[in-house]
Amino acid sequence: MNKVGLLTQILIAFVIAIFIGAIVGPSIEVVKPLGDLFLRLIKFVIVPLVLASLVVGVASTGDIKRIGRMGGVTFAYYLLTTAFAVIIGLILANIFKPGVGLNVTLSSDVAEPAEVPGVIDTLLNIIPTNPIASLVDANMLQIIFFALFLGIAIAMLGDKAKTVYNFFEGLAEIMYKITGIVMKVAPIGVFGLIAPIVGQYGISVLMPLIKLILVVYAGCILHAVLVYSFTVKTIANYSPLKFFKGILPASLVAFSTSSSSGTLPITIKNTEDNLGVSKKVSSFVLPLGATINMDGTALYQGVCVLFIAQFMGVDLSFTQQLIIVLIATLASIGTAGVPGAGLIMLTMVITAVGLPLEALALVAGVDRILDMIRTSVNVTGDASAAVVVQAIEDKRDGKIAT
Repeated sequence: MNKVGLLTQILIAFVIAIFIGAIVGPSIEVVKPLGDLFLRLIKFVIVPLVLASLVVGVASTGDIKRIGRMGGVTFAYYLLTTAFAVIIGLILANIFKPGVGLNVTLSSDVAEPAEVPGVIDTLLNIIPTNPIASLVDANMLQIIFFALFLGIAIAMLGDKAKTVYNFFEGLAEIMYKITGIVMKVAPIGVFGLIAPIVGQYGISVLMPLIKLILVVYAGCILHAVLVYSFTVKTIANYSPLKFFKGILPASLVAFSTSSSSGTLPITIKNTEDNLGVSKKVSSFVLPLGATINMDGTALYQGVCVLFIAQFMGVDLSFTQQLIIVLIATLASIGTAGVPGAGLIMLTMVITAVGLPLEALALVAGVDRILDMIRTSVNVTGDASAAVVVQAIEDKRDGKIAT
């Protein structure tokens, strides 16, 4: 009953925020501190929660082969669903052509291309030179690496490291409890985040680019309904309706915050409490997803590159669109789970197909509106991966048991 009550409260707060924001306008900015407070509350939980839960999950598994298998399945799932997302975005952009006939003046500001590290540098940067600094900076990939090694070492040492294991187990339980307390103020936080955005933009500002917004939103919803429903039903034999209802609170918070990493504590709580995912799986799959799985961002990049090409009168070939699929998929892995990061990574995709960077100004004005739906899809995709990996692990345990 509590879970249903909380979901209802968040939905009501969401609707009220849109309604009041549209009526009051920019002056609704006075409620923004409520949203900022909620953001700070969930952000302060992230690092200790991920560290403690992942250490406990790995240590309690005690099987390096299982961890490797889970990692391989998770990474493959994220890569495939991201590629599908880009393809869906490109198909919709080709059909509806949101950039054709647009009458908008480009800004004189030119965006700087993103500095994208090479493959070797990216892999090396996963390994922290100072784990404490990684915790302070909230560098999620380095924290995951550190936690994995801690968990494996604890499992290998057995009783000798029991005290350390108990410490992390206790810390994880404390952080889960704090997350539950923070969730009680989620409706107020959602109101404080959504109302100022609606008040700031209004309908008149969005109208020139409404076709782009509708295509991105339609693509994200279509991807979630088609791809996630298919995977959770066929691989996990899990009801898609039950899945979407279970992850809805986290999806709404992600929509409000535009931050996959910021929503992580709530995503973990929802997948465990509502979707039946174990802590061993959620603590491994979800932090990794918040860092490297960006289906919504990849779809957005595919649509926006085609939108810009259409506006500029450039006809992108089939080969160039395949390049967009490849680059957008790889770029989404390196996209930080924070607001606005997708726009920065979009510069790399634009450059790859030879489009002018100043055209990025077309998208920048409504990027926050697009960021909300793509983050919601990112988080929903993370949860679908957790459900799928859990089902695969359960089936394997069943075979081993027999």
